[in-house]
Amino acid sequence: MKGVLTSLLIHAALAAFSQQSAPYLGEVITLLGKTWPDNRTVNLVFHGHSVPAGYFKTPVVNSSSSYPQLSLSLIRQKHPHAVTNAIVTAIGGEHSEDGQKRFASQVLTMRPDVVFIDYALNDRRIGIERARAAWSRMIEAAQALGVKVVLITPTPDTRENIKDEHAPLMAYAAMIRGLAGQYRTGLVDGYAAFRQKALAGESMEGYMSQSNHPNEAGHRVVAVMIGEMF
Repeated sequence: MKGVLTSLLIHAALAAFSQQSAPYLGEVITLLGKTWPDNRTVNLVFHGHSVPAGYFKTPVVNSSSSYPQLSLSLIRQKHPHAVTNAIVTAIGGEHSEDGQKRFASQVLTMRPDVVFIDYALNDRRIGIERARAAWSRMIEAAQALGVKVVLITPTPDTRENIKDEHAPLMAYAAMIRGLAGQYRTGLVDGYAAFRQKALAGESMEGYMSQSNHPNEAGHRVVAVMIGEMF
């Protein structure tokens, strides 16, 4: 019964997010709907660690099947008159403190309309409080320029039991949800989506290329959630 209740709560949270996300990106969606000669290029910047960078089974990189490119394909299908770029500033092995140090020089200089941030897997190395501070600084810097921000909770790590309420990544996912609420950003709750699948009996192995990197099916779970925001 407890597992069923948890699954229902996750589903309700995802549904609530789906209802609020479209208005948050309303201005960007309007831009995507404009046609030549009134349109302009819309830049989506994906900032984070090895997962958005496109690493599958290290050291193999498969960018075309990673969620930034899969998301771009879905968005282009929905908005065929839009000129849209997916710019990846992610670096394998990086945590959010190092990502924050280069945020102004390498991310905001791309003139993004939306910035996606995904660092939780590697932030386990620096702890919740340091991670929260780094994420907050990046969010504030983007919002100061009027840039929309979408925070992404972690994809699975099969060395943890995603069904365990005390799994380390659960705390990071909660921290990211809290930041999304505090700063009124967008949220892609991939961790909740994967956890819901696990609670329903699906094996996470079918979504992973190695313990901490999704395969194309895993990336597609995140990409579909991003696509639904547009």
